[in-house]
Amino acid sequence: MECHSALEGKLQAPATAFANDVHRHRGFSCADCHGGDRTADDPEAAMNRARGFLGKIARTAVPKLCAHCHSDASLIHKFRPQQRVDQYAQYQTSVHGKRIAAGDAGAANCVDCHSVHDIREVRDPLSPIHPLRLPETCARCHASAAHMARYKLATNQFEEYRKSVHWEALARRGDLSAPSCASCHGNHGATPPQVGSVSAVCGTCHTLMEDLFTKSPHQAAFKAMGVAGCVVCHGNHEILKPSPAMLAGERSVCTQCHDPASAGARAASQMAGLIGKLDGALGRSDEILGRARRSGMEVSEALLREQEAQEDLVKARVAVHAFQVAAVSKPAGEGLGIAAETYRAGESAMRERDYRRMGLAIALLAILITMAGLWLALRAIERPRPGSPALSGR
Repeated sequence: MECHSALEGKLQAPATAFANDVHRHRGFSCADCHGGDRTADDPEAAMNRARGFLGKIARTAVPKLCAHCHSDASLIHKFRPQQRVDQYAQYQTSVHGKRIAAGDAGAANCVDCHSVHDIREVRDPLSPIHPLRLPETCARCHASAAHMARYKLATNQFEEYRKSVHWEALARRGDLSAPSCASCHGNHGATPPQVGSVSAVCGTCHTLMEDLFTKSPHQAAFKAMGVAGCVVCHGNHEILKPSPAMLAGERSVCTQCHDPASAGARAASQMAGLIGKLDGALGRSDEILGRARRSGMEVSEALLREQEAQEDLVKARVAVHAFQVAAVSKPAGEGLGIAAETYRAGESAMRERDYRRMGLAIALLAILITMAGLWLALRAIERPRPGSPALSGR
């Protein structure tokens, strides 16, 4: 640290970065990774390769070097008892780990994700593997056309992910539990989900949808075709906000497989119609209740009731994964009934508002007439009478 801090450029950078490193905060030093004699004052003796000194560590040697400590439970648990020690074992099963083991120095290793001399806690917002920064960290390689050319892999994953509902939840709403790259691909054991495991990966969060899909006629059909069910309709990285337009219309995903005149397409159109009808009814109900509330009318009970219909709308959208009109019809029908009820409550509140305003207008008019009458009466009282002293000049 003393020597490198006095140097410039690349030779100084490690010493500057190490000030924020989690290992330094736990009492580790340069020699714990680079080896050598940490007790020697003479640089030549300290950096003697015969004593295990490693200068520039080969990229293919990095994972095993990190595992020297991170796979040692007795060592790691001194600092953090709950810390996992199977990262290296998982990494060896990953696409990255297998390529590194085969001698491919271009594959991702520990430092590509965690950084080198300034490794931070995962929960540190400046850590490259913090949930908000992880997609950009993966994109450093996977969005690089030059780097991916040798592997013949696409580079549009990050661009597509930034259009998805997952990115919106993560980056715009700050929901750190929202899915990112590691949620679907894993972290140390990163492997693209295969056809048979895609629904299980999506089902980690979307459990109810997975259950409905598993029991649906599409599950067997997609399995027979050798395609991943969730991806067929929703895509993988560019997962857009679902809407009835996915079921019917120009952007319908159902027409990829179903002829417009087929039973499947008709069922999809019916489901889209039910969801759209409920959504529209709730919009009208919400609009009239909002006007009534802004006018000072008491509609809190109707607004609470409307929430039940909103839940029915969610249930109807989820029920689409059963791919049966009856499954969507039940919650949609219940929601429509509530929406009609709350709309009538809004109409009633608006009529009462108009009645009150009319009553207020009549009352104000009566008050104005009374005031005018009083004013005229006062004028008449104050007017001098014939024969009074004021008129005779006495």
